[in-house]
Amino acid sequence: MAGTDSGTTGTGGGQDRPIVIVGASLGGAKAAEALRGAGWEGGIVLIGEEHERPYERPPLSKGYLLGKDAREKIYVHPPQWYAEHDVTLRLGTAVASIDPTGHTVTLADDGRVEYAKLLLTTGSVPRRLPVPGADQDGVLYLRRVDDSDRIKAALRPGARIVVIGAGWIGLEVAAAARTAGAEVTVLESLELPLLRVLGREVAEVFADLHREHGVDLRFGVQVTELTGDGGTVTGVVLADGTTVAADAVVVGIGIVPATGLAEAAGLEVDNGIKTDRHLRTSDPDVYAAGDVANAYHPLFGKHIRVEHWANALNQPQTAARALLGQADAVHDRVPYFFSDQYDLGMEYVGYVEPGGYDQVVFRGDRAGREFIAFWLSGGRVLAGMNVNVWDVTDPIRELIVSKRVVDAGRLADPGIPLGKV
Repeated sequence: MAGTDSGTTGTGGGQDRPIVIVGASLGGAKAAEALRGAGWEGGIVLIGEEHERPYERPPLSKGYLLGKDAREKIYVHPPQWYAEHDVTLRLGTAVASIDPTGHTVTLADDGRVEYAKLLLTTGSVPRRLPVPGADQDGVLYLRRVDDSDRIKAALRPGARIVVIGAGWIGLEVAAAARTAGAEVTVLESLELPLLRVLGREVAEVFADLHREHGVDLRFGVQVTELTGDGGTVTGVVLADGTTVAADAVVVGIGIVPATGLAEAAGLEVDNGIKTDRHLRTSDPDVYAAGDVANAYHPLFGKHIRVEHWANALNQPQTAARALLGQADAVHDRVPYFFSDQYDLGMEYVGYVEPGGYDQVVFRGDRAGREFIAFWLSGGRVLAGMNVNVWDVTDPIRELIVSKRVVDAGRLADPGIPLGKV
């Protein structure tokens, strides 16, 4: 079982074989980079289903979707980087199966790649909308760059855009759509956006933000059907019989870790591929990083799976060192993510499970949306989110890591440095 530490580096692959990375994502590309940086001189094979070389996903719902960032800016490395660093990049290549016993990856075209060690950075896939009519043209999901292109094309002045799901992706798409001049309706089954992530106190800030920008927010609603004409979506039917007209529907109801290969290979899977603190799976020669990894985190004393850019950026550094047998390679970074919506920019540091806090403390101007929010339990800071306030993530992170009990009044006082609360 992938617990706190499996205590072995594994030896079954043989050092004459390459390290194989399945998933040509940000995580996969950064792992290849980290392996070379750590001194690995053997082969590296990076395999991805997409035909695009590895790119970053945050711009797909932010700058790239808004038309502010050129396509070339999304890529992790320039095209020549892979050849220059002797990384075999196999794009448009699906992996059919993994054989941990034989240390072999079988491709969909029946090709085979042997490995010394294997890293899975397969990421996740969007959760599909399970209602009639959801397979029509104009029903869009956001995960890949081509998805972002399709959504961007739909964001025209006056276009009726319906967003199903008021999570981070849904709200960022809504903001981009309003910025483009589209009419936007957001449908959410809960009573506020981001409620499970932020709790009521902070979720209301984002509800007010989108209302002020003309978004029609509808909470506590259930989607039962998507109507269409000639195979193209025309509207969204709600449980109360209401139909919301739509020229395009963007579905953002969460993602599911892509664990199929791992599960079929007999690896331990539970809300992602379960790993120890070194990102090693239940097989000592197979590791996992990014969205797909449910990794043991020593700071929190449990397994957590984080679906954000920083994990895909940072976990591969640990995975690369662990793949090379460095016993001190431990993933213990505090989770981090960010979002940009209209004129609101925010950063979030920490980890709080839904309902896992007993107090929210605000520092700064909540009404003016220039503040820091802290989630506390038993007087200890679990997480902090700075909204339009910058250069504070390090002291927030220190409060979390220290686990010290703080005075809520001092924490709320902008006149007291965070390091002295």
